[in-house]
Amino acid sequence: MAEEKDGAAEAPKKSSKKMLIIIVAAVVLLGGGGGAFFMMKSGSSAAVAAPKKGTVVAITDALTVNLADSHYLKLQFSLQQTTDAKEDVDTSEAVNLAIDEYTGKTVAELSTDKGRTAVKEELLAKIVKAYTVDKKQEVMDIYYTQFVTQ
Repeated sequence: MAEEKDGAAEAPKKSSKKMLIIIVAAVVLLGGGGGAFFMMKSGSSAAVAAPKKGTVVAITDALTVNLADSHYLKLQFSLQQTTDAKEDVDTSEAVNLAIDEYTGKTVAELSTDKGRTAVKEELLAKIVKAYTVDKKQEVMDIYYTQFVTQ
């Protein structure tokens, strides 16, 4: 009788081991397939050519922007065009976006590298969107030539 109990106890262990092996194999295969999918997907997006640098258009006049708490920002920048831009872009919209982006910011936000970088990235995203015509990106970067807070 003791032998029958041992044999009965071993049978579920074997099936549970088989089930565990099947589950592990399925997870590995699905994980590998998912990883391959994402690698192929990122590879195809990398195949899209990044825009090439064209001319730089300077904004000739410095902007004075009201910050929070009666402070000011004197700002001047240039637009890095792509080769897709047929001619120099009109900078009026970029100036307007910069005024909107910086108005009301605090000196504390703009006094650190992290803060300046975050606001610059937000401004750049808006400028790139504004200067994308017929799915052709005409501006790819901005360069600050003056950045003074008071």
